[in-house]
Amino acid sequence: MENVYEICPVLKNDLITLRQTTFEDAEELLKCYSDINAAPLFNSDNCNGDTFFYTTVEQLLKTMELWDYSYKNRHFVRWTVISNNTNEIIGTVEMFHRRANDEFDHYGILRIDLQSKFENMEVISSILEVANQQFYKLFDVCAILTKAISIATARILSLKEKGYVPLGKKLIKYDDYFVRSKESH
Repeated sequence: MENVYEICPVLKNDLITLRQTTFEDAEELLKCYSDINAAPLFNSDNCNGDTFFYTTVEQLLKTMELWDYSYKNRHFVRWTVISNNTNEIIGTVEMFHRRANDEFDHYGILRIDLQSKFENMEVISSILEVANQQFYKLFDVCAILTKAISIATARILSLKEKGYVPLGKKLIKYDDYFVRSKESH
């Protein structure tokens, strides 16, 4: 199996395609990251106060430089989410293998950022389907953690449908996480 940090695979199912984010995606991704209704649902835990709400391509490009650096240094992978029906860029997904001196060592952290008009069960379930099939092996993790705040009703329903359960405790100092173990599939 290829190392995700040497060759980043393109992952897809009927509804969506995930391919590594490139700087050329910035203009279309700004539709997601300037979406005032989407921003509250982004997981910015442990991101030094960045909320990922941007109003200019230049702001987004600075963050994308960090994403590129982080990929090259094997910290995380950021994929662009593309709708197969329209070929439209609708958001991003981030995944990484968490290493820490706590009970969540070797867990994966999945972040899903979508334009608000795509924050629905069909799209989220499709993303989770790809994650559930590919990310345990790609990132060598025993479980996947992802955040869904209480107002993210479609996300929460999709998570439950795909085998995620509320964590029921804080991750570091953060709430609202759901978890799915590798054995769940």
